Amino acid sequence: MRAMKMLLLAGAALIGIGAAPSPPVMDTVAIATRHFGNDAPWYRDRIPYFESADPKLDAVYYYRWQLYRAHQRDLGADGYISTEFLDDVDWQRHPYASLNDATGFHLGEGRWLNDRRFADDYINFMYRSGGNDRHFTDHMADSVWGRYLVDGDRDGAVRHLPVMNHIYRLWDDKFDFDKGLYFVEPLLDATEYTVSSIDASGGKDGFRGGDAFRPSVNSYMVANARAIAKMATLTGDKAMAAAYSARADALQSHVLADLWSDTLTHFIDRHQSRKNEFVGYWQPIRNRELVGYLPWMFDIVPDEAKYAAAWAHLIDPTSLAGKAGMRTVEASYEYYMRQYRYLGKDPECQWNGPIWPYQTTQVLHAMANLLDHRNHTGPVTRSTYMRLLRQYAALHYQGDKIDLEEDYHPETGQPIVGLDRSHHYFHSGFNDLILTGLVGIRPRADDVLEVNPLLPDAADPQALGWFRVQDVPYHGHRIAVTWDADGSHYRRGKGLAIEVDGREVARRATLGRIEIPLPRAATPAIAHPINRAVQLVSSQFPMGSASSNSDPENIHDAIDGRTWFFPELANGWSSAPAPAQQYYAIDLGQPTDLGRAELAFFADGQRFAVPRVYRLQAWMANRWQDIATPKGSPIANGVTPLRWPVIRTSKVRLLLTQPAGRATRLVEFKLFTD
Repeated sequence: MRAMKMLLLAGAALIGIGAAPSPPVMDTVAIATRHFGNDAPWYRDRIPYFESADPKLDAVYYYRWQLYRAHQRDLGADGYISTEFLDDVDWQRHPYASLNDATGFHLGEGRWLNDRRFADDYINFMYRSGGNDRHFTDHMADSVWGRYLVDGDRDGAVRHLPVMNHIYRLWDDKFDFDKGLYFVEPLLDATEYTVSSIDASGGKDGFRGGDAFRPSVNSYMVANARAIAKMATLTGDKAMAAAYSARADALQSHVLADLWSDTLTHFIDRHQSRKNEFVGYWQPIRNRELVGYLPWMFDIVPDEAKYAAAWAHLIDPTSLAGKAGMRTVEASYEYYMRQYRYLGKDPECQWNGPIWPYQTTQVLHAMANLLDHRNHTGPVTRSTYMRLLRQYAALHYQGDKIDLEEDYHPETGQPIVGLDRSHHYFHSGFNDLILTGLVGIRPRADDVLEVNPLLPDAADPQALGWFRVQDVPYHGHRIAVTWDADGSHYRRGKGLAIEVDGREVARRATLGRIEIPLPRAATPAIAHPINRAVQLVSSQFPMGSASSNSDPENIHDAIDGRTWFFPELANGWSSAPAPAQQYYAIDLGQPTDLGRAELAFFADGQRFAVPRVYRLQAWMANRWQDIATPKGSPIANGVTPLRWPVIRTSKVRLLLTQPAGRATRLVEFKLFTD
């Protein structure tokens, strides 16, 4: 074990520091209210809380939890999934609106919630309900293992091991047995218009085609194989563990030997197309791309100066370093930033130069691995990491407003696509970077808590004078990490301190690594209340009806399992502004026991306002009868709960009285048995 100041938990005595002062406690109720307004109750006991000397990092951190919450789609009995787009797109898996290419990011963020339901439901959906349809490449098995490293729930990790094994072997259809590498069309790698696909078209297009042996898919498959091997070990299946370990080792060897370019000092694609007039089989691509850093994200690359040289290109303005962020291909590429694809007059997604939060996240994870546990003295440093993390945070801002979109111009930082679907886009991570990188919590499979913040020394312009994160779930405990460079902010001594379950257990005066033994505790049980009102298909029961604005899709939006309050994208049933008396009803299609409801209303201070008066009725004894008659108005831009003694009914109706001249937007109407 590395040198450290640590607590012997059994003896409750600190080595070398004397009695610990009381730890600082963040006012989580006030923080949640400040960032989430009336929707604060959803976050209050779920998220870990973070504050630092950089208010923009803080603001983006809480926005990213808001983004995560908005993308939780309630499927009813099938639980929750995370979506990539807030609304429907043609290429999603219907009717769920799921896409497997973003799952790794979703699980990476969601593993840090104290409420484990969302990640658990999502994993079940992906492996039990066919959600992982291999529409895109993914590192999903590795992400399930990553979740286990945080929560320590063995049963949750290994539950779907047979399906993981099955899906992994299905990828043999993209395995070149002669070369020992996987290949993929860039579009199915979620990266259309890359060098391999554009060059395979002779520069004319690049949306389809251009099959290539890519660092991405091969890194994913190494990571997935290793994760399956580790999970198999947990179950005692030595044969499966050995087979997948051997597969991972062989694939890693091919990545290092065949996808590394000594000419470009970078990991690159090789063309796989055997019959193409523009490119040849096994021919290396001619330019560097950001995807070349993915082997570091999954710890595939040895600690050698030869490979570390690749990181110089990331900070080179003539290569991958744009003024506003990381270019997806270097500026010297012949077709750099050429726009090929449009939706009407609006430019569509491409990977021939724009900044993508997707790949920015991956590269920052890769750099964190490099800096944390490699003997790296090369071109990037902890200062580089913090500068690029802040640069990434800045992309979330459009003026004073925070709204993450699909991709950005590398010189201006302005959104490129700008379509309605692009608002509050969830194909990236951020809070996982804060917790594992900046704060430096490095989740492990053994009974050890390891923390190593990736902050530069105080004299560096990218340094942070202080930060604190608390209520972080780890192996059944709640941990907190505090950094105070000179002790002036929290006034409890300078340095780095660790708390477990509200008790300080370790401290050091300077930045650096701390490791402490931490026997795991039981993980909290997961509650699975089922929303009885949700329906993904508008023509099936449960079915909505309303007093006005009776477009079927508009009515269906109030029971489609989606809850968000972002004004950029309308969500829910929107009534007509008159008359004042309106209703929204749900026909469940069969008698159902009900005892509570959740109502979510949107208000913008202009067109939409919450009802002045409202009540809930059920169809019983052949007539509508009141079951809940609350006083006052419901909550705006939050969730209003209602309860009543359990009844059995097949229909429920919400009656409401609107303010004069204002319409009502019912974002979501949920019904539960208990």
